[in-house]
Amino acid sequence: MFIRQIHYLLALSKTGHFGRAAEACHVSQPALSTAIRHLEEELGITIVCRGQRFQGFTKEGERLLQWARILAHDWECMKQEAAQCNRQLTGTLRIGAIPTTLAVVPLLTEPCQREYPGINIKLTSLCAEELIRQLDNFELDLGLTYLGDPQLKGFRTLPLYQERHVLLARSPAPRLIKRSLSWADVAELPLCLLTPNMQNRRLVDAAFREAGITPNVVLETDSIFALYTHVHSAGLYSVVPHSLLSLFEMRQEVTALTLKPELSREIGLIARRQDMPPPLQNAAWTIAQNLNLQHRFDSLINEAVL
Repeated sequence: MFIRQIHYLLALSKTGHFGRAAEACHVSQPALSTAIRHLEEELGITIVCRGQRFQGFTKEGERLLQWARILAHDWECMKQEAAQCNRQLTGTLRIGAIPTTLAVVPLLTEPCQREYPGINIKLTSLCAEELIRQLDNFELDLGLTYLGDPQLKGFRTLPLYQERHVLLARSPAPRLIKRSLSWADVAELPLCLLTPNMQNRRLVDAAFREAGITPNVVLETDSIFALYTHVHSAGLYSVVPHSLLSLFEMRQEVTALTLKPELSREIGLIARRQDMPPPLQNAAWTIAQNLNLQHRFDSLINEAVL
């Protein structure tokens, strides 16, 4: 009962509504409300501010929510450990990834599920800041993001590959077909880029800024798919990480052109630093250590570049 009460409390925190929390927990609203009241009676404090509807948590309740997240996390780890003792690792591996790394995630999840067929994957696309916040709150097990972020101090990190950027084009003009393009060459083209709030766009903007030029951005989007379709169908150009080339039929659809100076950033896995990492997280981490992603992605450039 105690673990269910903890999960009810966390569901209420996430939804901010008794009815939606009950629905998420597959129980009736009176059952959820009663369970939380019993938890308050057992602990001897008021956790929830109540009126005709949910009004938030008390100051003491907010502090207890942090412990509730830890308890729920430890309970899940305990179940995973028990399953692993029976050689049947099960559970849900929760991964957060910045949008430009989503194409990379299957290279980790496929061997994980092949090695441990009893596990499920929950993958969420997040900005770097939200990814870090959810790791801190035990809402994620692993994150795939840039490793140069100073906010990652104190996290466990595993470098996976050095991301290299290329210019994506449908039918590049003859003047662009050379060994490598300068950022000044690229700035003159009609570009479609990710939106300014995304970290990858900020890196690209910094490269143009360092070159002392302003790019001709005619379309912005938060979708990698939209970038590709506008290159393929609208004659625009885009600057993308070379890991994304695995998504495109390079020989027939689009062309990748290298850039100088090269824009490169390190990508890797991050996780909360813990004395006893959760078994699922540990299993995925071990598999990731044996992935040779750098060679895989660099070879895509060799195949795609004119």
